[in-house]
Amino acid sequence: MSYTNPSSQSGRRTEREWREEIVRVCRLMWEKDYVAASDGNVSVRLGPDHFLVTPSGFSKGHLKPDQLLVIDWDAKVVGPLYGANRDLRPSSEIILHLEAYRRRPDIRSVVHAHPPMAVALSIAGVSLAQCILPEVVMTLGLIPTTRYATPASPEGAEVIAGLIEHYDALILKRHGSVTVGESAWKAYLKLEKLEHTALITKTLVELNRLNPMKPEETAKAVHWRESRGLLNETQAHDLCNVCEVCPLAT
Repeated sequence: MSYTNPSSQSGRRTEREWREEIVRVCRLMWEKDYVAASDGNVSVRLGPDHFLVTPSGFSKGHLKPDQLLVIDWDAKVVGPLYGANRDLRPSSEIILHLEAYRRRPDIRSVVHAHPPMAVALSIAGVSLAQCILPEVVMTLGLIPTTRYATPASPEGAEVIAGLIEHYDALILKRHGSVTVGESAWKAYLKLEKLEHTALITKTLVELNRLNPMKPEETAKAVHWRESRGLLNETQAHDLCNVCEVCPLAT
């Protein structure tokens, strides 16, 4: 059974092309140590009611395109499974992905990883929702951290509520990260930026030099985001509280 993707900003792709992109992203996650063992999962929305997802129990560095599963809104596998793939099942954490798709009809892909530096900082209580790097303010706004929830539980999906609607990159406290985008590749690039930001932040903490950008510097980066229609009201409010920049009040 095969599904052809509807038109989107990512263009019209076949299911096979999406499978190959997910496998490529998974390989990079594994090579860069953003996941260990069988951690993490990647999904793409194929259509209104079908999603292409990574199977449970596999190292992301060794997946094959034909091992990816198509599921519905109930996380049930759609279509028959044959041969060596007949016992494959989606990860129990796929409910996190489905929650993201419910809350963000504009996104096409969800990437869940366990980037070690970002997770360590969340345990240490060091937030990445700070105006440290101008390129992060310009491209992501801020990188919030959710409250703690048991992984793979219903609560684990619920903790993204109120954040994923407004941000494309989140840290799950003590657990991992969630990044979303119009393709698996673009969601993965946001993961790279998230972990890179965590590494820089950790270095600044060690140097005892965690110096936020000055309000006037932040304002320029915020204006860049706002001028391109990327700044929503919640982001503006958060930037006002965190960085003393209130773009909607000007």
